[in-house]
Amino acid sequence: MEKKICCGPGFSSPSEAMKAPKEKILYTIAIYTGTGIQKPDYLATIDCDPNSLDYGKVIHRLEMPGIGDELHHMGWNACSSCHGKSDIERRYLIVPGVRTSNLHIVDCKNQRAPKIHKIISGEEIKKITNLSAPHTVHCLGSQIIISMLGDAKGNAPGGYLQLDENFEIVGRWENSMGNIKFGYDFWYQPRHNIMVSSEWAAPNTFMPGFDLEEVGHLKYGREIHLWDFQKKEPIETFYLGEDGLIPLEVRFHHNPDSSHGFVGAALSANIIHWWKNDFGKWEWEKIIDVDNEPHPEWPIPIPGVISVILLSMDDKYLYFCNWLHGDVRQYDISDPHKPKLTGQVWLGGLLGKAPIVNGQKITGGPQMIQLSLDGKRLYITTSLFSTWDNQFYPEIRENGGVLLKINCDTENGGMKIDEKFLVDFGKEPNGPARCHETRYPGGDCTSDIWL
Repeated sequence: MEKKICCGPGFSSPSEAMKAPKEKILYTIAIYTGTGIQKPDYLATIDCDPNSLDYGKVIHRLEMPGIGDELHHMGWNACSSCHGKSDIERRYLIVPGVRTSNLHIVDCKNQRAPKIHKIISGEEIKKITNLSAPHTVHCLGSQIIISMLGDAKGNAPGGYLQLDENFEIVGRWENSMGNIKFGYDFWYQPRHNIMVSSEWAAPNTFMPGFDLEEVGHLKYGREIHLWDFQKKEPIETFYLGEDGLIPLEVRFHHNPDSSHGFVGAALSANIIHWWKNDFGKWEWEKIIDVDNEPHPEWPIPIPGVISVILLSMDDKYLYFCNWLHGDVRQYDISDPHKPKLTGQVWLGGLLGKAPIVNGQKITGGPQMIQLSLDGKRLYITTSLFSTWDNQFYPEIRENGGVLLKINCDTENGGMKIDEKFLVDFGKEPNGPARCHETRYPGGDCTSDIWL
């Protein structure tokens, strides 16, 4: 009998997670916010079982009750930090709306047809916590913490919202924001009593679209922050300077004993590595630098814009996307100080190196990625944020986004586009939609943390 993990409280270790059954369905954020179509954003359920007649098709659409949420990131109520707690199930997805600050609690007990369990209104969150613009969702044992990018008026730095196991607002998680200027992503490593957070910008800055001058005016981040996890307060800041303009996604090794972690600096198109040395001091270094590329229609060379990174469950490979260039890269980070490029594929982008993939014109560039637990299948979507999409890829209004799949060689490295899998969100029933983050019912490489 196949091991049932979808409603379990997580895995005992990363190696156990890698042995889990292959994903058969996945959930993907789909949005109409910012497209001109006055329809609700929705959670798309997609069949990704190659043996199914519905392979590569949207089999269910769960519409949100309102219009204009801008669904973006999401996370499970439980992960491997809950391992051993038999009364907790990995059953509920917390699906925030960045623009409305509404939190949609989605019940995935029926994996193929999830339903709304509860809604926490953005107005209630603002009233109780003075926070808005939810982004990253992490489980913390039986509790849930969510990075909030702004205050109730959309100004930085925001803070962290805490929910209990019944999805009731506890309040703000942090005891202090210190001198932190902006918020975005975060990841914690409890055995080192450390949390790392990164910086985007104030909601009032990034929501209207991107203005390069605002980077020079220090309205976008260039720092990452180390927190005392137990005291819930920042203790050290790494100023990354020109090497770390707009540091977004942060990832620790999955190995809970490791202190190594990584962040992708979007505008600098660099990967920054941090770790704790033998004397207990935290250090950082730049380990990957993506060169800007000339373009005949741009007055300056185009930066890669590293919009996302993730690590395979065994911490062997680091993956990231260059949203404007159009490539997805795989690096062997067995030695985290000396990464080796082992795979690269092209999907859309502004450089014109892969306008057609699997017979489909790709509008946008590779943006969000999710890796299977065994590390062999990488799913990729093409929308970053509605106003940024419209600015850099205006044709996405008519063409919509796509979900693609890459098969990964976990032994020797290497990547290859799966020619049999493509979900075209440009042909959705209500018109062209865009797709963003992806999750699996059984957990994935960007949600599980071990205590």
